[in-house]
Amino acid sequence: MTRRTDRKPLHLNAFLMSVGHHEAAWRLPESPASGGTDLEHYANLARIAERGKLDSLFLADSPVLMGDPGRRPGSKLEPTVLLTALAAVTSRIGLIATASTSYNEPYNLARRFASLDHVSGGRAGWNIVTTAGADAARNFGLDDTPLHHERYLRAAEFMDVATKLWDSWADDAVVADKERGVHALADRVRGIHHQGTYFRVDGPLNVRRSPQGYPLLVQAGSSEDGKDFAARHAEAVFTAQQTLEEGIAFYKDVKQRAIGFGRDPEGIKILPGIVPVIGDTEAQARELDDELDRLIVPEYAKRQLAKTLRIAPDDLDLDRELPDDIPTEDEIEGAKSRFTLIVELARREKLTVRQLIGRLGGGRGHRTFAGTAEQVADTIEHWYDRGAADGFNIMPAVLPSGLELFVDRVVPILQERGLFRTEYTGTTLREHYGLPRPANRLFDTADTTTDRLVKEIAR
Repeated sequence: MTRRTDRKPLHLNAFLMSVGHHEAAWRLPESPASGGTDLEHYANLARIAERGKLDSLFLADSPVLMGDPGRRPGSKLEPTVLLTALAAVTSRIGLIATASTSYNEPYNLARRFASLDHVSGGRAGWNIVTTAGADAARNFGLDDTPLHHERYLRAAEFMDVATKLWDSWADDAVVADKERGVHALADRVRGIHHQGTYFRVDGPLNVRRSPQGYPLLVQAGSSEDGKDFAARHAEAVFTAQQTLEEGIAFYKDVKQRAIGFGRDPEGIKILPGIVPVIGDTEAQARELDDELDRLIVPEYAKRQLAKTLRIAPDDLDLDRELPDDIPTEDEIEGAKSRFTLIVELARREKLTVRQLIGRLGGGRGHRTFAGTAEQVADTIEHWYDRGAADGFNIMPAVLPSGLELFVDRVVPILQERGLFRTEYTGTTLREHYGLPRPANRLFDTADTTTDRLVKEIAR
């Protein structure tokens, strides 16, 4: 096996999806009926992930009811609220929430993430999404989704405003000098006075600078606009790659783009998603995988696939391959990279619609793998050593059992191979990912705190 010359520890994130990532996981006896809104269910998952010393856990989100609630659970809690509760039952694991730049305002969102970072002691992360789909748009008084490129322009300005708001308090602004009656140095808290195309924001934020300065910035889009956005802003990228070759190409592409934007490529971590189905033997793992696929309701899954492909469900025949006359990536708005991944998977492997539904049922386009714990560890190590990943977004097909098996069986193998930590060495999410705390762009540190306090009293 080819081995990387810079063999640094892997980064592992637990992507928690209600009762599991597989379409039919909710039908298994172990799945809690109210998993999507059950705090104790999520608290248990968070404790399991922290027991495994994972870098972080991640909650996806969308401002729309996803899928048909008559066929699978669709109710879910707002992630920053849920992660605030989980911060109280954990102490080290990072807490990453998805939030849209399309359907939020920078001030409110910057405040929520700064608050989460304070509450958690520096463990917050933000997965930045631009949100496609007319159904989401109609929840916010719009007739349709803004154009793809326009959403990314708004996202870029959103990031500029949010980071300036996080910088609107100097790190040393609060002195809390009770004797002199000076709580904060007035010249170390200032407005940002942003006037842009999409936003006008005065500031300052009403939350002091948080332990990490900024939350860890994560991005999950793989379109051309998405990769450029990630290369400019992201510190971790959650991506979906089906083959090793695709993974290597994506990894090199994003790292090279980061260099083009003047960034250190080590400052952006690439984490492909993997859906491991783990058994004592390969045959046992495949049996569980097959059982889950048998529980998929084909007609429901076909409607979801048709919606993704922007065609009518009647245009899909379960026992035939995809029709030739489906839209191209250039003809659709939103989720472009996932659309392309699904179509290329179907064409490359000549899958019928029924077979494609089975492949997508486990991870919606992420790579699924059924095998023993050692085989899962081998796959992770191989992708890492070949330069396709800095770590992985672990997406258990079934929860909680899938996460328990990964933590109790796969993680020890990776630890024995020197690929993963045996204990946390840092306390913040940025420290777990080996990333620095961002410098404050709005304040220098030329004067000492004592000098500033004297000036404040003199006022």
